[in-house]
Parts: sequence; structure tokens; C-alpha cells
Amino acid sequence: MPADAESPVLRFDRVSVSFDAVTALADVSFQAYEGESRVIMGATGSGKTVLLKTALGLQRPDSGTVYVFGKDISRMRERELFEIRSKIGMLFQESALFDSLNIEENVSYPLLNQLSIHCPPGDVLPRVEEALKFVELEGTLEKFPSELSGGMRRRAAIARAVVTQPPLLLYDSPTAGLDPITANTIVALIVKERDLNKTTTLIVTYRYQDGNLVANFRYNPENGGLERADNHTGSQGGAAAPRTLFMVLREGRLVFEGPQTELEASTDPYISKFVKHRG
Repeated sequence: MPADAESPVLRFDRVSVSFDAVTALADVSFQAYEGESRVIMGATGSGKTVLLKTALGLQRPDSGTVYVFGKDISRMRERELFEIRSKIGMLFQESALFDSLNIEENVSYPLLNQLSIHCPPGDVLPRVEEALKFVELEGTLEKFPSELSGGMRRRAAIARAVVTQPPLLLYDSPTAGLDPITANTIVALIVKERDLNKTTTLIVTYRYQDGNLVANFRYNPENGGLERADNHTGSQGGAAAPRTLFMVLREGRLVFEGPQTELEASTDPYISKFVKHRG
């Protein structure tokens, strides 16, 4: 356990989930701490999205326990989950913006509809504008999702996820379907949010490049860009990036959990196919 963390932000204790006798998660256990990143990889149908939905309380485990901010959410009533969810930001696959709402209405939705946030009406628009500025989408308040490119919609969805300033953020395939340059922009925003606010971050991705950026780069507030972090003992350079661990799921089971160096050293053929070795 990291020395500066008293308790994990998120903990799965032998969590299993199944649908019609088909296993989605099987006896999964892990702990994620403040400011830590988790990059979750695995084949289609391996349980990655189910893991995020279980962390959010949208899916209840058949067995095992999920703790969020130290509280057991596994058997909580829906009303009890409201307060927990107000502290979690979620970027769903394909952004999941409301087509009938403009960008201002989309981003303000959590502030207006999560009652436990208690955002004064006069603070809503400034916070929406701040979130859109964070993702470099100023001037899109009155636009509708259909008027934005795929990358812009993804950035608007990130603004909606971060507008409540949650300590835990869950990203489900944030770069899927995007070109490499736009995908890198999205990951840079994820790193920026993590580093500025010490956010605990879980990212489901098929792109190994995403995990590599998260693990090896940090946000530099002085120039507003990413810089390579000093993650190696004895090396010279800037500060280290927050700890990043990789997780690989196979048929609902957690078959790997560890740092990037161990992931790249794995000889398991299933794990290796998700790794793009660096030169």
C-alpha cells in the first residue's frame, strides 16, 4: 500500500458477476488508491466494462464486496448510492451525450440532477464553462452533439465527467474509434485531470499507447502540455508520474496486475498480445 494512502479509494474483494450463467467477472480482487491510475485491458467480452459498471454501482455483484471510499456499495439501496455516485465521474463508451440537449445542458446535467452535489444555481454556468475550458471546448455551449466531431464529443463527455470534480474517474474506451492524434489528445486530458486533482483513474482501453502515455507522462502546468516523467531510479529529469498499474482480464478473471515493466516482461501469450513493446 502506498505510504501516503490510508485506505483505498476503490476496492474489489473477490467480486463475481454473471449473466444467464455466463461469467462476466470471476473472483476479482484489487485496490486502487488516491491519484493512482489503472489501465484495464483484455479481449472483447472479458469483463472490462462490467468491472466499471460494478464500481459505479450500476451492476451488483453476485458474490464478493465492492468498497468505494471505504463504504460497501454491494448491497446499497439506489437512494444510498446517489451520494457515492456524485463523487464518481464516468465516461461511457461512445460518449453517451444526450442528443436532444446542447453542450451546456449536457455538461451541467450532473450538477443539476445529482442532488447530493448541492451546486448553487448561480455556480452552474461558471462550472460548466470551466469544465469546457479544461477540455478546450470554449464556445460550444449552444452547439448540439451532432454538430461536433467525434473527438470533440469525447472531450465534451470528459467535461461532463469532471464538472463535479470527482475523486474517482472511470473511462470506458475513451479513445475507441478516434484517429491517433485525437486519441492522444483525449489521453492527455485524462492525465491532466489526474495530475491536477490527484484523481484515482481507471481506464478501459484497447490501445497500448494509451496506457504508455498514462504511465510515463505527467502534466506540466507551466506550459500546459505533457512531459515525459522521471519514473526510473537514478535517472535525471522531472518529477515522476503517479503510480500506474496495468490489469488484464480474461473471461472475467484478473490474469495480470502490475507495473508496465512486468507487463512487458510477461511470457503469457494472452497477455503479450495486448503489449506493444517499446524500442
